[in-house]
Amino acid sequence: MQIFYAPDITSQLELPETEARHCTQVLRLKEGDSITITDGKGYFYEATITMATRKKCRVQINKTSEVQKLYRNNLHIAMAPTKRMERIEWWAEKATEIGIDTISFLNTQYSERRAINLDRIDKKVISATKQSLKAHIPLVNPIMDFNDFINLSFEGQKFIAHCYSTPKKLLKNILLPKKDTLILIGPEGDFSEEEVELAVENGFTPITMGEARLRTETAALVAVHSFAIINQ
Repeated sequence: MQIFYAPDITSQLELPETEARHCTQVLRLKEGDSITITDGKGYFYEATITMATRKKCRVQINKTSEVQKLYRNNLHIAMAPTKRMERIEWWAEKATEIGIDTISFLNTQYSERRAINLDRIDKKVISATKQSLKAHIPLVNPIMDFNDFINLSFEGQKFIAHCYSTPKKLLKNILLPKKDTLILIGPEGDFSEEEVELAVENGFTPITMGEARLRTETAALVAVHSFAIINQ
């Protein structure tokens, strides 16, 4: 099933230009053909194309279906972006396929990258949402300083992953199902000891993903998968 993304479909009855081009030029769909659209907010729309040109694709909605998430609680991963942008994009794509609700990026003491291209990441999560036949597109937040982020209000279980020898627990052993969850993942050089201490003071529980030392994007993906497994 080919899914098209149109966040304002109920008010505009038209695909965005990039989606319209793919629909009419790449797939060569035409007036009278049926398509499926998502608004990324939890709905699928069965529609019929009423106008198809090189840049425009207008539709008539025939049926609206609300799609339930795989689980009712939310997962929020906040990570220090990796030096190479493609590794962030790869992670965002795979995390979306598995299931994630919010993605945030952190400026930390040892961060390798201080700026990110949100448009590129948004394109990856939108594509992954359509590919995995989901109707909920994750929220991608702009980069934020670590100290400011950990002071934000969050109702749920909060964890910070790090590699220091201080006491910490294995994520899979303490992750509770049916609870909103926030997990912090540091850069390749890890969070600083001061950042870990500050997070603990703000209610974050120190965790480890296991004995192996993982890359940033690998640790973040393990966190997403652990959440998915415990909530199935």
